[in-house]
This record gives sequence, C-alpha cells and structure tokens, in this order.
Amino acid sequence: MTGENTIIQAFRMGQSIWCDFLSRDLLRSGKLDAMISSGVRGVTTNPSIFETAIGKTSDYDDDILKMVTEGKKREEIYTALTVSDVREAADVFSPVYQESGGGDGFVSLEVSPVLADDEEGTVAEAEQLAALVSKKNVMIKIPATKAGMGAVRKCISMGINVNATLIFSRQQYRDVAEAYISGLEDRAGQGLPVSGVASVASLFVSRVDTAVDKMLAEKKNVDLQGKIAVDNARGAYMDFQALFSSDRWQALESKGARVQRPLWASTGTKNPGYSSTLYVDSLIGPHTVNTIPPATLEAFLSAGTVSHSVCNERAEMERRLNELEQTGISLDTVTAKLLADGLAAFEKAYFSLLDSIEAKGKTLQG
Repeated sequence: MTGENTIIQAFRMGQSIWCDFLSRDLLRSGKLDAMISSGVRGVTTNPSIFETAIGKTSDYDDDILKMVTEGKKREEIYTALTVSDVREAADVFSPVYQESGGGDGFVSLEVSPVLADDEEGTVAEAEQLAALVSKKNVMIKIPATKAGMGAVRKCISMGINVNATLIFSRQQYRDVAEAYISGLEDRAGQGLPVSGVASVASLFVSRVDTAVDKMLAEKKNVDLQGKIAVDNARGAYMDFQALFSSDRWQALESKGARVQRPLWASTGTKNPGYSSTLYVDSLIGPHTVNTIPPATLEAFLSAGTVSHSVCNERAEMERRLNELEQTGISLDTVTAKLLADGLAAFEKAYFSLLDSIEAKGKTLQG
C-alpha cells in the first residue's frame, strides 16, 4: 500500500524482517525501539556480532570489571553479558511475540562454536542457555553440522525453539527440515504439545556468490556471476514448499505445529558492483524471514524493491545451476567449504572476544 515502508510491504507478502545485530547501545539508545516501530520483528546474534559489540566498545566495561573482581572466568563473563543482552532484547520484542501469537518477535543466541561437532554438548548448552534467558521468545542457534542435526531434533523434541544456522546447501537445508519435523514427531509421540515450538532454518546467501563469483571470473564466465546465491536460496524455498505440504507435515500441522520458516542470512551485499539490497529484494515471499545487518536495513528502507520474488525465474534457476556444474564448479564442494569456513570464523571471533574480555579485565583492574 502507498505510504507503507518496504519492511511493512514485505511483511504483507509473508516475510518478516529481523535485524542481524545486537548491542547494548542498540538496546539503550532507542535505536532498537525505532527499528521495531519501522516493522522489524526479531533479532539474530552470533559470536562475530558480540565480538564487535562487547570487544570493540567500552559499553560493557563496568560489568566486566565487576565480574572479574568477583573472580568469574572469561567464559562465564561472555555468557553473562550475552544472556543479559538477549534477555533485554526479548523483553523489547515481547509485544511482537504476543501479538503474533508466538509466531514472531524472536531473539537468537548461539551455542558456543567449540561445540559444533558435539551433539550432546550442544543439547546441554542449548538447554542451559534457554534456561538462563528464560524467555518464551528466545531461539537457540545451532550450527547445521552433522552433530548439529541430531541436536536440533533433540532440542525441538524438548520444546526448545531453534534457529538452525550456517546452512549453505540445499541438502543441509533438507536435513535441517527433517530434523525439525522428526523432533516434533518425537514430541507428539511423548504426548507433548507441538503448538508452542518455533524454528527457523538460516540459509546463508551472499557468501555463496562471493565464493562462486571468484571461480567464475577465473573461467571468464560473466553470465552466472551474482546469480548463484539467489538461485541456491530459491531452490531451498522450493524444497521448503515440498516438505511442508506433505501428508507427513499435515499430520503435525493438524496438531498445531508451525512450519519451520526459511531464514535468509548473510544478506548484506559483499560485491560493491551489486545492488546493496540484492539479497533482500530477490527473496521475498510467504513464510520467510530475512535477517538484515543495520546498513543493509537502511538501504532496504530507502531504496528496496518489494515484490513476491522468491519464486521467480524457476526455469532459469535450474538452467543456471546446471550450467554451473558444466563449468566444472561443484556447488556441493563450495558450500561444504563455506560451512567449514563459517564455523572457523565464529570460533575465531569467540576466542578473540574471550581474549578481549580477559585483557579488558586486567586493564580495568589496573
């Protein structure tokens, strides 16, 4: 409708826009409230985001000094600071959660990246973080590794909301959806309600183009550059439509289960030659979420184009993905490396922040 901003327009087409950032400044300055007023319906965090928020500002120094003085370890300080911010954000988004009937208004907090290949450790930490935050609108982020898939299923069966993250391939996406559906079936089999459980499947978008474009440039192929990331995400959306219209799913839906929405992550544009809103404009449609970094969010509000775009160019998508394979570029190989790189980047950010907390503590103590 005329006069509505792009975030509201996207919402009318079935897409919730979340903010891919959180900090104490965002919470306390009124910036997050302003985002909610503009239509933002949730927040995602990760170790890299908290490294920026905590490690590169003085906003948390008083709390760090207090906890260091109390003899707390750096890991305990990390958990306390991140849980505190997420609790506060969950309260800010509580009205969105309430008015949506528990369908939106979520804040995501990630398990420690060192647990990526530890299913039992991931489940234990997810349970602990959910209890520490103790808000109905928190989602625990679990990386979509092999161990992570088992953890997603177990957490869903326990009634813990899950944001399955670091999905790069369609096979990973399908495995995550399977874990969610199986977890709900496990829960229903125990006679427990499935209606209060929420989940999203976070598929990372722009990083696919960053990796593939470089390989295409080496092969002097210009036609496919800037196309494969969106095609990959649109393909996952096709998988979503198939999985969540099956008889198996409808049996759960009749018990009140909610679909696990695809969430488009890594939607800031890395290539300055592309539109700053490429990965937002191209993936709008029903039952989706796009979590957007603040700079891209501003660009989308000022210059975004809203249309029901996630189902566009299906024939061309199949043709381009086939053509990519024919050039000798394996998307499966690319996405497997992106997962490994993503895990390594989060682990590096996590340990960098722990080092920063330790160094700050020593400096502040004098």
